[in-house]
Amino acid sequence: MNDASLWWYVTRASALVAWVTMTISALWGVLLSTRILRAVDNPVWLHEMHRWLGGTALTMTALHLLSLMLDTWTRFSVTDLLVPLAADYRPGPVALGIVAFYLLLAVYGSSLLHTRLPRRWWKALHYGSYGAVVLVSFHAGWSGTDVGTWGYRLVAFILLVSATVAALVRTLSGPGRPVTDASTPQPRAMPRPMTITAVRPLAADIVGLDLAPADGTILPVWQPGAHLTVHLPNGLQRRYSLCGDPAERNCYRIAVRRMPHSRGGSAWVHDHAVPGTVVGVSGPDNHFGLEPAGDYLFLAGGIGITPIKTMIESLPAHRSWRLIYVGRSRTTMAFCDELERRWPEQVSILARNETGTRPDLTRILAGTTATVYCCGPASMTNEVTTLVPATRLHVERFTAASTTPTASRRPFEVVCARSGRHVQVTEHQTLLDALEDAQIPVVASCREGVCGACAVHIINGHVEHLDALPLTPERNAQNIMYPCVSRSRSPLLTLDL
Repeated sequence: MNDASLWWYVTRASALVAWVTMTISALWGVLLSTRILRAVDNPVWLHEMHRWLGGTALTMTALHLLSLMLDTWTRFSVTDLLVPLAADYRPGPVALGIVAFYLLLAVYGSSLLHTRLPRRWWKALHYGSYGAVVLVSFHAGWSGTDVGTWGYRLVAFILLVSATVAALVRTLSGPGRPVTDASTPQPRAMPRPMTITAVRPLAADIVGLDLAPADGTILPVWQPGAHLTVHLPNGLQRRYSLCGDPAERNCYRIAVRRMPHSRGGSAWVHDHAVPGTVVGVSGPDNHFGLEPAGDYLFLAGGIGITPIKTMIESLPAHRSWRLIYVGRSRTTMAFCDELERRWPEQVSILARNETGTRPDLTRILAGTTATVYCCGPASMTNEVTTLVPATRLHVERFTAASTTPTASRRPFEVVCARSGRHVQVTEHQTLLDALEDAQIPVVASCREGVCGACAVHIINGHVEHLDALPLTPERNAQNIMYPCVSRSRSPLLTLDL
């Protein structure tokens, strides 16, 4: 530590590592947004690596600043390193490095707060990563002491070319609208027309549909767990999980089960959907996203396999996971043979006509510390919620969970802050129905508290949440309710409408 040149070496090494990891992090961001390496990438691994690279770049930058202060030859002060143009040594190039540091700090901070930030803010801040790479390149070229060496020039050339290619690929591959955040209501565009290009049987009473844009444009990026809202020609809207390859940008794939007591949605699909039929499509949206974990336990019941299958296919080869797939019989279970053939050691098929009994979820879940993802009928999801801590459980339901209101249904008044309208909601109405009767537009889909399409912001009042979506701290902080099923506990409720 007494070597006078020690901190000089630390300064050079930390700066180079920060530059390299910052550039690679930008490249990784391109992979996340465009899914170019479709043969090897997967959402969970990419997000983990992207976050780690950003954190490493920020850590190395902090070490670079610290070593500059400790170096007795450079004698930089805190003010010199944090205030642009304050340094005596090459103030212009040093100022570029300081601005790049603040950009990097903003980008990484937005990653940690992505669930609390509006999507457009998060996206704007993330574009700052390209600016940071450019500024660091000029900072290093004008203020570094190794600029003349061939090794430095080679590294600089590789980094600059990589950053340029990343920016070009990101621009030329199309914007790829990301999946909307589950907890934030987004402005909803009109449903885009899509053509059914293929209809194929997947199991008894289950058909698979391929949907392609009517105008042939590239589709938005989506992640496992996402769903579409399909606007059928008979006027109904139904939500279906995506079960294809997220890297496919010219086609969506969904699976539709004919419900025994269909209200007209699944029956229409089975009876009338043929190649060439045009339907409206909204989304993709995601309330069931796959989060990084060391070990997964997937529980699927019936058609609930659709989002689970895509999650499994997105995992790295070394990730620990297993699937429990429950159904009436193998003939009614979509993708059953495919899953068992591809992952015979990790997939357990529990068909009731073979086992003769319902699965013992208590035994299956006993002692597991894995993160649990469950999608299936209410009988399954309700039981799982009693057996797995909420911190390790992610659930998607076909219908809203049965919830007993804490008080009898009472009338209440709603104030729409933006329009100044007052709406009376009777004890026999849903809030959504009352708003629609008053001709106050609210986008809605399932009308059962499952899809989240009708989310509205609460400005004032107390709400009784009766929906099936997870009540996360982020959602609490943003004051969101779903008026198709939820009601007001207070006599007066003010909404951002």
